[in-house]
Amino acid sequence: MRPVPSAPFVGPFADRLLALDFPSLPGDRRAAAVAFTIRRVDALPSVMRFGVTVIGLAFHGLLRLPGSDTTLRVLARTPLPLIGEYVRMVRSLGYAYVFETWPDTRVDGSSRPAEAAA
Repeated sequence: MRPVPSAPFVGPFADRLLALDFPSLPGDRRAAAVAFTIRRVDALPSVMRFGVTVIGLAFHGLLRLPGSDTTLRVLARTPLPLIGEYVRMVRSLGYAYVFETWPDTRVDGSSRPAEAAA
């Protein structure tokens, strides 16, 4: 039996979270970070991947509601088990990819100009 891909559930959340955390990150870089996050979730052991996908499904539903950015900001700060861990997992995968791939990235997602980086 083939596993269910996590992209439809984890991808939109990762994209929205990284867009909120890195407002100046170019869309192509954010898409690459989201793709990395999805690949890593799909590589999880089956039981863990199932749990992450189920939580992703719940977040996917929340993102469809009005005011979802505000809800996302609140949930991103919650210490609740599973919810907070899901946000931290997605965020850490995205951050790791962004800062490892483009070390000149600033905290808002923009890049330092070439002359300032030298």
